[in-house]
Amino acid sequence: MDTLKKVFAKKLLDIKAIKLQPNDLFTWASGWKSPFYCDNRKTLSFPELRNFVKLQLVHAVMEHFPQATAVAGVATGAIAQGALVADELNMPFVYVRSKAKDHGMGNLIEGELPAGSKVVVIEDLISTGGSSLKAVEALRKAGYEVVGMVASYTYGFPVAAKAFADAGVELQTLTDYEHVVEQALATGYIVESDVELLHEWRKDPANFK
Repeated sequence: MDTLKKVFAKKLLDIKAIKLQPNDLFTWASGWKSPFYCDNRKTLSFPELRNFVKLQLVHAVMEHFPQATAVAGVATGAIAQGALVADELNMPFVYVRSKAKDHGMGNLIEGELPAGSKVVVIEDLISTGGSSLKAVEALRKAGYEVVGMVASYTYGFPVAAKAFADAGVELQTLTDYEHVVEQALATGYIVESDVELLHEWRKDPANFK
């Protein structure tokens, strides 16, 4: 798994899915300010890499959650990846919105799963874990059993680890912050001073300015 994390980290760097802006901070959905952004949805634009991600997500599901009978993607970033995984595994698929539609059927979960489905959730990225776990909560309220989650990338924040533990959700990821920074430094994508800045940010991301 450690080898995969290095390989995938390098692939993300190769397509410039990693952005570093120390003087023009990104604002996340959580409101946090960050000099670092991982846009791994860019992998969808590269057929060979898209297929790599799909197969690695599938392998993770098969290895860690063999009891799964259905797949759910978290909107919007993981809808495509979730659908690709479900197709490869020949399983039913739904996606979960961040909030219910304000028109039509007012759905929060789009699609339909058999009663009693054991659902593995596919996510593109984990930061605080808040939006990902809202999707889990919605699936559980709908009567499904969530067996775990597989994400392409995680920042590995302690707050997210605690949130997943508290929610009783096992999380598996293809790569993470540590491996991306390590590969970025090794390939000259960033320099040592950037690493120092990133580590400083990561100590207290909620209050970084």
